[in-house]
Amino acid sequence: MAEHVVIIGSGPAGWTSAIYASRASLNPLVFEGAVTEENRQQGTLPLGQLALTTEVENYPGFPSGNLESYLDDSIEKSRRQYMAPHMKEGVSGPELMELMRQQALNFGTRVVTDDIVEADFDVRPFKLTARSGDVVEAHTVIIATGARANYLGLESEDNFKNRGVSACAVCDGALPRFRDKPVIVIGGGDSAVEEADYLSKFASQVLLVHRRDELRASKIMAQRAMDNPKINIIWNSQCVEVLGDDESGVTGAKLQSTVDDSVQEVEATGFFVAIGHTPNTSFLKGALEMNDKGYIVWTKSHRTNTSVEGVFAAGDVADDYYRQAITAAGTGCQAALDAERYLASQGL
Repeated sequence: MAEHVVIIGSGPAGWTSAIYASRASLNPLVFEGAVTEENRQQGTLPLGQLALTTEVENYPGFPSGNLESYLDDSIEKSRRQYMAPHMKEGVSGPELMELMRQQALNFGTRVVTDDIVEADFDVRPFKLTARSGDVVEAHTVIIATGARANYLGLESEDNFKNRGVSACAVCDGALPRFRDKPVIVIGGGDSAVEEADYLSKFASQVLLVHRRDELRASKIMAQRAMDNPKINIIWNSQCVEVLGDDESGVTGAKLQSTVDDSVQEVEATGFFVAIGHTPNTSFLKGALEMNDKGYIVWTKSHRTNTSVEGVFAAGDVADDYYRQAITAAGTGCQAALDAERYLASQGL
């Protein structure tokens, strides 16, 4: 028997979709992703990108305060024991995602810890094939697989993630470790300039490191970077090592010239990578309309509809502009409501 709603993905968009679909008595099934080494290396483990961050200060409803006792009581003990101790204020990314997951479970959401590796949208009901080989049929599908940040691929970079290395200035830039301290931004496009400009509100200095002698950003954005007295552009350079230690986290970076053999070390408490994101859409194999960056296209204004009727997209998998937990959750809500109304229109 076909499922009413299958949700693929387990970030803020996926769990919000599940919460709304469950409360609408649609009995949703969530494929949260598989726990594999491949997924770990590319940052696509269950619970999404937010589970890879530490402090979350900008998600509404979670002001500074002690959530420890609530976490102990509400999260399944087998999962709670693997979470870091509560940091005594605010909420961490893993905590927020576990709370969202538990809220969905409380309303009856069913969860499969596996990846969907193939989707057939040419048949009705739709057919989804999991990595295990299991095939699930669904009348509607919500794709909420997100997008993963592109990193340089350095071992030292991986070592200091969440200890000074970040791919989201808006998420992390206001944290105490970066305030009134020098930080590094890697990249040369509009996103890198936007990150650098945002960080300049908090950091003492922003070192914008670019491989070439001219920014790839639009002229107006490039000029903004050059006009900002707190942004110092380091041309023709690439990072070959993130520097730091266990006590302080990131302390700087080793930069190598792209035009000669010279190497320099710069001091910084933050290392922000702004070289783009990759949407997690490879499993779709072109089954849906996507833009030139590989993001799913919403085909109706202010709706989560895709190019296939009955398939909806939520969160960063279709959003290459905002990429925030709160906007992902918002479109997760929309997708569930869109799916509910589509099912009603089909008499399902």
